[in-house]
Amino acid sequence: MTANAPVLTIDGPGGAGKGTISSLVAERLGWHLLDSGALYRLTAQAAVKHHVALDDEAALADIAATLDVAFPVEEGRPRTLLEGEDVSRLIRTEQAGERASQVAALPKVRAALLQRQRDFCQFPGLVADGRDMGTVVFPEAPLKIFLTASAEERARRRHLQLQEAGVDASLSSLLKEIQARDARDTQRSVAPLKPADDAITLDTTRLSIPEVVDRLTELLAQRGMFDGA
Repeated sequence: MTANAPVLTIDGPGGAGKGTISSLVAERLGWHLLDSGALYRLTAQAAVKHHVALDDEAALADIAATLDVAFPVEEGRPRTLLEGEDVSRLIRTEQAGERASQVAALPKVRAALLQRQRDFCQFPGLVADGRDMGTVVFPEAPLKIFLTASAEERARRRHLQLQEAGVDASLSSLLKEIQARDARDTQRSVAPLKPADDAITLDTTRLSIPEVVDRLTELLAQRGMFDGA
């Protein structure tokens, strides 16, 4: 970790709002943002593109170590490029999330991506979004948040997102997928999903997005990591 660059880690299960909250907090602070989940989604997408099986750990680790990715911002909108191709929407599907969860359970893949994630830590600071940011990637971070919500609420939110995007989806199927992903993420042998010992758990089931963002900036201010301006 870059000396003295502050880090806020936001971990938690899929659908808890980590991505939205992390990007809003990073924007408010003017900090860098690490979407670690995107790296696993990109690894899985690259594997599919190059016809590599999602259980071929050695080959997947090679892909992770040499990922050709870029995150340009054009006209104020972030894009995700894989080997020059815009995959911003492709890697956000439910299928992409399932593949990423499979890939993330492989120790060699996680090891290959570890330093790449740590390299995101630069001044003035970093908001790191993921599932093991506070436990493995940035264990010395001065503020660690474990963001969660009930599986039912996370399924409802995802269902609403898909409806707004014009995608037909079954709420009951989404709930089963979320529960299966939770089980896989919490039970994997390497870097299982769990709060860091010194993390603050924040349940967002009944909180609005602005309320969560305000709460996190308050915590940052209390720890002298943000002046509240």
